[in-house]
Amino acid sequence: MTQITRTAPHETTMPTTAADGTQLSMTTKDMRRVIASSFMGSMIEFYDFILYATAASLVFGQVFFAGLGPAFATFASFATFAVGYLARPLGGIIFGHFGDTRGRKVVLILTMVLMGIASTLMGLLPPTESVGVIAPILLVLLRVVQGVSVGGEWGGAILVALEHAPKKHRGLAASFANAGGPVGAVLATLMLSMFSLLPEDQFLAWGWRVPFLFSIALVVVGLIIRLRVAETPMFQQLEQIGARRRVPILDVLRYHWRAVLIAFVAVLAFTTSQGLMTVWGVSEAVGAGADRTGVLNWKAVAAVVTVIVSILAARASDRLGRRVVVVAGCVVGIVLALPIIGLLQTGTVWGFAVAIILGNGLVQGMVYGPIAAFVAEQFPTALRFSGASAAYQTASTVGAGFSPLIATSLVIGLGATWPVAVFWMIVLAASAGAVLLAKESKDVDIHATRGQR
Repeated sequence: MTQITRTAPHETTMPTTAADGTQLSMTTKDMRRVIASSFMGSMIEFYDFILYATAASLVFGQVFFAGLGPAFATFASFATFAVGYLARPLGGIIFGHFGDTRGRKVVLILTMVLMGIASTLMGLLPPTESVGVIAPILLVLLRVVQGVSVGGEWGGAILVALEHAPKKHRGLAASFANAGGPVGAVLATLMLSMFSLLPEDQFLAWGWRVPFLFSIALVVVGLIIRLRVAETPMFQQLEQIGARRRVPILDVLRYHWRAVLIAFVAVLAFTTSQGLMTVWGVSEAVGAGADRTGVLNWKAVAAVVTVIVSILAARASDRLGRRVVVVAGCVVGIVLALPIIGLLQTGTVWGFAVAIILGNGLVQGMVYGPIAAFVAEQFPTALRFSGASAAYQTASTVGAGFSPLIATSLVIGLGATWPVAVFWMIVLAASAGAVLLAKESKDVDIHATRGQR
């Protein structure tokens, strides 16, 4: 199966793939294309998904839930935000099935098209004052489509990178696919920030819509890149040995329920940090008096820090192990939780800047970097898409989807923000415990012919 590249008659170059079809290094032409495809695809998907999150913090309460009062309009807006996360496990199951039975590549094409359509239509939705209750209803339905799309996207992007990569660089390869998320968040935040400079009435009338409409151009670029990427060698092995399952998720729940549970709790460290800092934290800081544009700009800076820290953490996990790095991130988060939440209450841009760099950039980055490889390595190839997606997307629903609602409820019910920090610390401690219960996975053999049950 070793691939030989021919350059002239009777002349060959060094092989670029191993006997199992995986790339020999991270710098081969095919591996660079795989990384670019996974990174760009995730970036585009999460540009759309996080754009909604930011708009939910700053816009949707006034456009689609006017008349409820500031606090309850924000709560209603966060509720629609959570709906997208509720749909993510469904997307993970649906597209996990097709990813394990029909291939990773076809899923990546479908999810990108779905996301592009949903986001573009969001940008065209009329406000509630024009069409009444139909506006928020359509908003929720489109958010469901976004959630289903992202639910399938993550598993496909991660596995395409992981299953092509050399064994000693699986964590790094998966982290590049994961890094597309924060970069998409940067792009989404900067786009919304730029249009937030408009006068308030123009921003609420049409300015916020332009970033949503821009997604259609990103989707076209992403599709061009993804259509050039080959199916993963490990899935091709599945076809050769006939190991695919008719309903993979049933085998996951029957034989790998412990792995699902461990991966689910482990991922909560990242997803809860994301929900608290990038959604609730933005709303809280602006509500306390911080300048909206300044907050959005620092949120973008923090996303860049997250990318850098996550890639460094992933590289460290390839050497030290996934467990060491993830647990270290959780411990750092537990120590910093109270100070970070306190900084959000200063009502200043600098206070938010320090909070978002520490909470989003450092804490989230440390757990985010190794987590994709850690989750994927818990499952055999024939069930990997379904198992990894089920665990990760359910954790996204519970952690990122509901943490803004939980935080808002704690503040409304107890009249203080310190309980939010305590909630965050409990989640981080639980995630660290779950990771310690798992075996170290960086050296696990994940080939298709190994341990299919």
